Amino acid sequence: MPQQTQMKARSAVSMMSPAPSVDDHRVRPGSRESQLLLARARNVAYAQAAQGQIGDGVSLLCDALVIDPSSVELLSDVGALLLSAGQLTDAALYAHRAVELDPHHAASLYTLGFALSGLGEIKSAIEVLTTLSQGEPLEAMLRDTPDLVPLVATELHRLQSAN
Repeated sequence: MPQQTQMKARSAVSMMSPAPSVDDHRVRPGSRESQLLLARARNVAYAQAAQGQIGDGVSLLCDALVIDPSSVELLSDVGALLLSAGQLTDAALYAHRAVELDPHHAASLYTLGFALSGLGEIKSAIEVLTTLSQGEPLEAMLRDTPDLVPLVATELHRLQSAN
């Protein structure tokens, strides 16, 4: 991702999900209660998205990010919902933050690669999709979402041919 876009992503994501204050003892990030709340938020958000209420799902996940602002899964889910809604810039911001936290997170790499492709950032998209197509990210994608492997290969080939 170009340096300027990386800086925008870092700035925007840090403003999107403020961490709870030290005095906030309601829910501790990483606690069992936090994990249950976050899992429930993810399930409800995807149910809302399935009913065409993507904005409500994104809003719910962003609220959950207040509990755990460094949750790779939540950041990835927000990015995926935004990608499906065609909000490529915002999808790339969330996916980029998730990849910063876990450089091998297959779902986040997928979202980031396709968002960058849609934004016309061809070289960056090739870099991300190449990372996704090898090693640990590829193993995770083969295990969790094998039907996406041909899509990634096709898009990577298309981008390399266009470059």
